[in-house]
Amino acid sequence: MGESTVKTLVGRTAPPSPMVSEESPEPKRGRLRGPRTPRRPRIWFEILLIAVSYWTYSLIRNAVPEQKVQALRNADWIWDAENALGIAVEQTVNHAVNSVTWLVVTMNYYYATLHFLVTIGVLVWLYRRHPGRYAAARSVIFATTGVALVGYYLYPLAPPRLMNGQNFIDTVLVHHTWGSMASGNLKNMSNQYAAMPSMHIGWSLWCGLIIVALASAPWAKVLGVLYPTLTLIVIVATANHFWLDAVGGLMCLAFGYGVSYVLYGAMPHRLPRHVAMPATVAVTELNAARQ
Repeated sequence: MGESTVKTLVGRTAPPSPMVSEESPEPKRGRLRGPRTPRRPRIWFEILLIAVSYWTYSLIRNAVPEQKVQALRNADWIWDAENALGIAVEQTVNHAVNSVTWLVVTMNYYYATLHFLVTIGVLVWLYRRHPGRYAAARSVIFATTGVALVGYYLYPLAPPRLMNGQNFIDTVLVHHTWGSMASGNLKNMSNQYAAMPSMHIGWSLWCGLIIVALASAPWAKVLGVLYPTLTLIVIVATANHFWLDAVGGLMCLAFGYGVSYVLYGAMPHRLPRHVAMPATVAVTELNAARQ
């Protein structure tokens, strides 16, 4: 039949059957997927994920061979390089702070506790107030911590307090405070030679950037700037890190942001604050409200 229409039994004219063009594009397999769409975070899943991730991180970090000879050799190299460049300030800061008992004891507890408390606090705040940005921000810190493990394996480094003949003061031992998993009675539970990169800096700078970018109160933004700055002073003053370890932490954080950008197509603070509600859920809720 050459006609473009077909006569029906009742004499009516039916529209022509839709034709599929041979040139119509078909979905191509193997094409790279676009950025992820943020989803509503689930509290129990997040708690379990964070707990398992930190347990895994601690297990791997402490399983890295403690290459004492190489770690001390690397520490000597960094110290000599800093002295040659005139930027070796760690020992001066360490001795100055150690002379003020209340200050150094406070720093010991700062080093031991805020590293975890502030990071968890920022995660909780993101979960409650910025659910659309939570997953991307969480991906940053996970990727940052993951790449740090590579640094611990490839570049064992003794902290200044463990160097031979350099007169650094282990402030936890001297002042008998509980201030570091790598000092005192707890030293056998932690890898002593995993100072590079500094995750105290990586995590605190992550907290600071998130707070500065998303907090609305000016005082909160000020705290966001102060927190990583004070953390840098603390890790140097307590002789747990060279300040160049902080540079390593910064580089790991940059890597973490890069991974998050690839996954979500934008920096965390550029994503919508709230997760878009799926259309099916929105229709269901609208119908329920009309009834």
